Amino acid sequence: MTAQVSPLNEALLRSLTPSVLGILVRRGADFAAAEDAVQDALVEAVRVWPADPPRDAKGWLVTVAWRRFLDARRADAARRRREDLFDEEPAPGPVPAADDTLQLYFLCAHPSLTPASAVALTLRAVGGLTTRQIAEAYLVPEATMAQRISRAKRTVAGVGVSPARAKPRARGRFDRPGDVATVLRVLYLVFNEGYSGDVDLAGEAIRLTRQLAAVIDHPEVAGLLALMLLHHARRAARTAPDGSLVPLAEQDRGRWDTESIAEGIGILRAALARDRLGEFQAQAAIAALHADAPTAEETDWVQIVEWYDELVRLTDSPVVRLNRAVAVGEADGPRAGLAALASLDASLPRHDAVAAYLHERDGDTATAARLYVEAAHKASNLAERDHLTRRAARLNARRSR
Repeated sequence: MTAQVSPLNEALLRSLTPSVLGILVRRGADFAAAEDAVQDALVEAVRVWPADPPRDAKGWLVTVAWRRFLDARRADAARRRREDLFDEEPAPGPVPAADDTLQLYFLCAHPSLTPASAVALTLRAVGGLTTRQIAEAYLVPEATMAQRISRAKRTVAGVGVSPARAKPRARGRFDRPGDVATVLRVLYLVFNEGYSGDVDLAGEAIRLTRQLAAVIDHPEVAGLLALMLLHHARRAARTAPDGSLVPLAEQDRGRWDTESIAEGIGILRAALARDRLGEFQAQAAIAALHADAPTAEETDWVQIVEWYDELVRLTDSPVVRLNRAVAVGEADGPRAGLAALASLDASLPRHDAVAAYLHERDGDTATAARLYVEAAHKASNLAERDHLTRRAARLNARRSR
């Protein structure tokens, strides 16, 4: 929103965005036009509400957004022949209680979208963020982000939910098992972006996942929420005052958010009790074991390896196998970790960094220093590059004494 809207109203507007958009789509508006109309209504709310707050905020937004949609339709000469479908404005009254939020999540994570487009559209349509806020968070020009969102809206415009009076379109079905997994991956992508500009994307991802958990009873949704909370709880301890990375083993655990840890573990336990294990629940179980250890030395690495074995069974992901090699190195010794690493492709991201760490623990500082340098050259961000470079320099300085 803008600087004039109060924090309370901004939070309210953003929480209402998906349900208002869902109502317009259900009434028959195509997704792209409906999303534009909702954004216009949000702008109008920012202008009007401080002086004249409505008694029914959601109803106000639906009414204004629907009128903006009708105005846009009537102004479009090329579509005048279809105006008769939308001539009548619904009679004033309470907004229907049906919640279209879940369908909106699935629509914004449609398989025809690229991951980047799905993330941007989710933040805009479900999260209620402005194009400027999303662009600043992803460090791209606003015009670039606007084009990305426009393309995404055009892509999904034909796959939404049909009006209630019509049969659902085949491409708009939201009951396929893969739908939930796609939505969760989009939300996890948002979470892993962290934060920049005036939007905390990690916090936004947690908010959206909470919202999703409120409308769908699925253990993997709970697993992702638990995973986010457990990771986010360590955020304050992840960087030193100079901005450098602090490895998990060296973090000040007194700076971890114990309330988030307790909430995450509670959510995870309830999800695991349903005996429908998924990859996000397994990842959250690993994060919970780290969070539950009073010190790094007391970490239950044996149990962590067991959870990685479950995760490998679920995903067969090379990245998971890479992380498992680290856990094996902690549980059974660095040479066992190096043996687990030997079967993996050396071109995997972070392979050199993992190999360097295991060689360092095994006492081979020359090989470790060389691999840290190679890993630094391949690092995807400056903070990671600096961290790896410092580790290499420390080992080289130790060897030269």
